[in-house]
Amino acid sequence: MTEPTSNLDRRTFLQAGAAGLTAASVVTSAQAAQDKSPGGIPLRPLGRGGEKVTMIGLGGFHAAVPEDEADSLRLIQRAVDEGITFLDNAWDYMDGKAEERMGKAISQGGRRDKVFLMTKCCGRTAKDAQSNLEDSLRRLRTDHLDLWQFHEINYDNDPDWIFAPGGALEFALEAKEQGKVRYLGFTGHKHPEIHLKMLAKPYEWVSVQMPLNVLDSQYRSFQHMVLPILNKQGIAPLGMKSLGGMGNIIREAGVPVADALRYVFSLPIASLVSGIDSEKVLDQNLKIVREFQPMTRDEMAALEARFSAVAGDGRYELFKSTQNFDGVAHRKQHGLMG
Repeated sequence: MTEPTSNLDRRTFLQAGAAGLTAASVVTSAQAAQDKSPGGIPLRPLGRGGEKVTMIGLGGFHAAVPEDEADSLRLIQRAVDEGITFLDNAWDYMDGKAEERMGKAISQGGRRDKVFLMTKCCGRTAKDAQSNLEDSLRRLRTDHLDLWQFHEINYDNDPDWIFAPGGALEFALEAKEQGKVRYLGFTGHKHPEIHLKMLAKPYEWVSVQMPLNVLDSQYRSFQHMVLPILNKQGIAPLGMKSLGGMGNIIREAGVPVADALRYVFSLPIASLVSGIDSEKVLDQNLKIVREFQPMTRDEMAALEARFSAVAGDGRYELFKSTQNFDGVAHRKQHGLMG
């Protein structure tokens, strides 16, 4: 493990975050016009790692939603063929079905070599992390992962557990040395302060995944408390839950899909993991990213103000305040279910 650049306490994090947001709160038109994938999707740097990924990523859970496996495989393969290079997954998604389908899809037509493949580790101990990795590599039909992220750092003691002697990071570093994993990161959707605790631990993460949406800015905000820290430290921010996790920001709050996605794409992130469960949604999202022009700060502020009445209490971001969105594997780890 490497030593942290500094042992920042919460106040220091917040002060740095406020400054960082002012300096780099939106993507500029010049940045948006950078390299594109063969399918015309803008590419963005994955933090300090030197890699570039598409600004939209294919969410592994939703890609496995179609009941017919053939439909699911076709959706994944078409996403790759259309130029999406960043693929998301997790060890616990659909009891492994999500990884199995993605592995089958990208093993055909040389697609594995065209993508930056990420999946997530649910284990908190070295033993469980090793078991997770062995399962994921087998299911995904590959000998290595491009990015392995510790999944759902949602509970206050998760960071200490992972970094303890015999914890999951211990094995992850071995796997990295063995070439089974190229980069390490972590995810979570519960509270920005838990992300800050993980960031204060002695390891230089390549990526951090977190909820980002038009309502987040006014309730337990990852955009204000975490995103500036990541940009300052050269860590790749990965967005998720841009539509509220279940699409309720669209259905119930009434935010137009194009505005919801464009808002998050206008933030200084590496990629947004998008829940695409049909070719219709794929076509919709491809059109948005291929025609993307970043919002100005004024446009973003106007959109925030338009929905401020339903943003401040978190009613459409229940993943932050309830266990409704927490994975079964993690609730069991913490003794919250039999």
